[in-house]
Amino acid sequence: MQNKGLIRLFAVILSVVCLYQLSFTWLAKNVEKDAVIYAESKAESTDPEGLGKMEREYLDSVANTPVVNLGFAEFTYNEVKEKEINLGLDLKGGINAILEVSVKDILFGLSNESKNPVFNEALNNAAQAQKNSDKDYLQLFYEEFDKASQGSVKLSDPSIFGNKSLKDKINFKMSDDEVKPILQEEVKGSINTAFEVLRSRIDRFGVTQPNIQRIGESGRILIELPGAKDIDRVRKLLQSTAELQFWEVFTNQELSQFFLSANTKLAEILKVEDEVEDAQDTTQSEEDEIDDLLGEVKDSVNFETANPLFSKLFPRFPQSQNDISSIIATASVKDTAEINQYLAMKEIRALLPAEQKYAKFAWDAKANNDFISLYALKSNRNDEAPIQGDVISDASQVFDQLGANPEVSMTMNSKGTKQWAKMTTANVGKFVAVVLDDYVYSAPRVNDAITTGRTSIMGQFTIDEAQDLANALKSGKLPAAARIIQSDVVGPSLGQEAIDSGTYSFIIALIIVLIWMIFYYGKAGIFSDIALALNILFIFGVLTSFGAVLTLPGIAGIVLTIGMSVDANVLIYERIKEELNKGKGLKESINDGFGGALSSILDANITTLLTGIILYVFGTGPVKGFATTLMIGIVTSLFSAIFITRLLIEWYVNKDRKLTFNTNITKNWFKDIDVDFLKKRKMSFIISGIILVIGLGSLFTNGLNYGVDFKGGRTYTVRFEDNVSPPEIANSLKDAFESSPEVKTFGSANQLKITTKYKIDDYGVEVEDEIQQLLYNGLGSYFPESLSYEQFKPGDKEVNLGIMEFYMVGPTIADDIKQAAFWAIIGSLIVVFIYILIRFRKWQFSLGAVAAVFHDVLIVLSIFSLFYKILPFDMEIGQSFIAAILTVVGYSLNDTVVIFDRIREFDNKHPMWKYSRTVNTALSSTLGRTVNTSLTTLIVLLAIFIFGGDSIKGFMFALIIGVIVGTYSSLFIASPIMYDTTEKLNKKKKS
Repeated sequence: MQNKGLIRLFAVILSVVCLYQLSFTWLAKNVEKDAVIYAESKAESTDPEGLGKMEREYLDSVANTPVVNLGFAEFTYNEVKEKEINLGLDLKGGINAILEVSVKDILFGLSNESKNPVFNEALNNAAQAQKNSDKDYLQLFYEEFDKASQGSVKLSDPSIFGNKSLKDKINFKMSDDEVKPILQEEVKGSINTAFEVLRSRIDRFGVTQPNIQRIGESGRILIELPGAKDIDRVRKLLQSTAELQFWEVFTNQELSQFFLSANTKLAEILKVEDEVEDAQDTTQSEEDEIDDLLGEVKDSVNFETANPLFSKLFPRFPQSQNDISSIIATASVKDTAEINQYLAMKEIRALLPAEQKYAKFAWDAKANNDFISLYALKSNRNDEAPIQGDVISDASQVFDQLGANPEVSMTMNSKGTKQWAKMTTANVGKFVAVVLDDYVYSAPRVNDAITTGRTSIMGQFTIDEAQDLANALKSGKLPAAARIIQSDVVGPSLGQEAIDSGTYSFIIALIIVLIWMIFYYGKAGIFSDIALALNILFIFGVLTSFGAVLTLPGIAGIVLTIGMSVDANVLIYERIKEELNKGKGLKESINDGFGGALSSILDANITTLLTGIILYVFGTGPVKGFATTLMIGIVTSLFSAIFITRLLIEWYVNKDRKLTFNTNITKNWFKDIDVDFLKKRKMSFIISGIILVIGLGSLFTNGLNYGVDFKGGRTYTVRFEDNVSPPEIANSLKDAFESSPEVKTFGSANQLKITTKYKIDDYGVEVEDEIQQLLYNGLGSYFPESLSYEQFKPGDKEVNLGIMEFYMVGPTIADDIKQAAFWAIIGSLIVVFIYILIRFRKWQFSLGAVAAVFHDVLIVLSIFSLFYKILPFDMEIGQSFIAAILTVVGYSLNDTVVIFDRIREFDNKHPMWKYSRTVNTALSSTLGRTVNTSLTTLIVLLAIFIFGGDSIKGFMFALIIGVIVGTYSSLFIASPIMYDTTEKLNKKKKS
């Protein structure tokens, strides 16, 4: 092998980089262990909530403090946390949601809430049509408007879009074709604005490693918040409409006396509360009594007790008459919640003078070095801002006069121009605040009255922050609700169980593969095991380096990669054994074995990689995670098998050591095999035909068990204290949900999956709360009386009961998921057909491969149709099942391509052979590799199936069936079909 030194250097560098990246996960866990130790030593009780609060306090205290010193660099806890491996929702708990910005609401807002009957009819009809269409809402609206108006009214009509708000862009003379591009831009801008507002909200929420991304131009936004525990707060945060306001503000001079009075009053209130608590606590230990008698020396003055407000909040007291600021105080970010509670107390607000009694306290949108500023807005009885965001006609990021500092330029409509002129005139020398979602983005001093309606907002912005603010300023103009149309909520305890089961299955599968390789190939198997261990290091290192998300199906993908990665070594070793049997020397056999197997290895892995790419493109959430790990695993396993294994083997052989590629037990396995596979093809066709006929009959009569991915609905995984009966539970919920929900045991007998389509067309926090309340009321008798509704809901749980996971898919997106799944499967077949056609230059090879894959997919579907009512685990057809199907496609092709490659090789070497002999010889010579790889992969999949957790049993069962059927079809379907079509073509040519 050439360039050994370069390959060795690359392998060492890659290993060091991967170890470096993975070290941050270990370092983060160490800091978190210290937090647990600190909490246990400081907390007064073992209450989970109290311990959790102490842990968070410790982590907050080291968030921006160096906790790791690697010699060449120091890292804070936050920096370490950002670099650790990114666990997905199903492993960490949290919420995954797809939000859809309501284009209907956008259009209604653009029309100034038009009462035009044609317009409103088109809006409603488009909303109905979208449920059964893959077209976007705007296109459907245009179609429905044309039907409803029949030319009687135009989009530019003054009662629709030719209104005052859009007069600068649309006039009543414009045709519909001229108005449509303008509406397209307005809708696109509103969606972009919604994205920026949501991103800003999520950044403030404080979840580590959040993910937010647009889904094409569909108006949909994917949001993943691993580790989020306050699920209700997240849902409200995501679905509340952005609200832009302009307020006058009180200055630090005006609020200074209030803070002094508030600090004194708060000390009195808290002192009384402490005295009441002490009076109620009549029991005192003997040790405490002795301490009291001895007169334990204590600090007579406790600053925090005497100044409860000033110990957390730092008012900006004026130092001189000219010291005036819109910032009235600052505080640490972690103390803001407690300060909010203090300032909201009735006794504290009563201290505000009459002219300040409606003061509204608001925090800055951006913290500076973990400290954040506080403002006081001049609110009123109705809490209505003098100027609302709907007066903004445009906003953009610009630079100041020096061209150095980013700022935001905004323009108001005529109404806003008058209001802004009035407000700025009244506040010359004072301040006004720009507030979005109750956070202050800027509160600049007004130097002169602004009468043009155009002004600039200056602050310490980066270019991106100024651009985000400009986008956010536009949100007031087009209020559009973002509704959750698909969501997946996983409780942290269920996530920990998934980690445990996933790790357990991973270790078992790895041990099995390592032992098998040594058992079958002896010393050569040890080298494969070393390469396999490095491969695992590379996979996790690359995942961490690129910030990819590790999910439970992702772990399955890694374990599957382990099973399939030995395939390359098996191919190489079997070729080396063939060369040795021909009488060649050891070094020559090794060289020829690696060279001869290379083509098959590349073809087999590229076809699997192509299906992984299709999975990644069409999949979402865990499916995308599975595809990511599968693709990374294929690339790293190729490098490990082809280069690392060869380096080790050649290093060993170059020391004149003897190396065999078998053991005394396995040396004669699959040796001198000569099976006439083609003679058995008619029987195999009959067997497959019978299975397919039965399966198709079941598909047409029994159907498939479609999950909520494909039919829409809400699914709740509910855990009970004792074992429960699904029919009994369904009957208990029948009245609440107007029909019996689908109830199935999920894993153990005390855990159920409850699926309902009740109010599936309705969205919003209120609807989710209503359904969860109905569940709680209907299931109350099956839980301990002490289980409250808050404990029952998904999220951070003190008790391991109630809703462990919640999954919702709206009917519109369910149709989209079905179509994406269909095109994913069709697309994979087309891509594979084209690739094999290019590689083998004969359409017969492509036909045989695709026919075998089609055969495998139909059989897996048939088995799921026949047995989903019988087998004791979940066999739903959803996105994960499609991932399994496409993986089966990749695996089946992997096997088939290896055989086809050997057929092509023998055909080139022995052109005088009968073609049937060529095919049979190729099948026989690869049988050892086929059985070895299939058996290894099957054992690995069985380990995951048995030990890997309930949520992926159906997924793994599909893969197990696929591996068995795929191995069978590569031998008895793909090759015979290829042979028959080739022979028919040859006969036609001869005739």
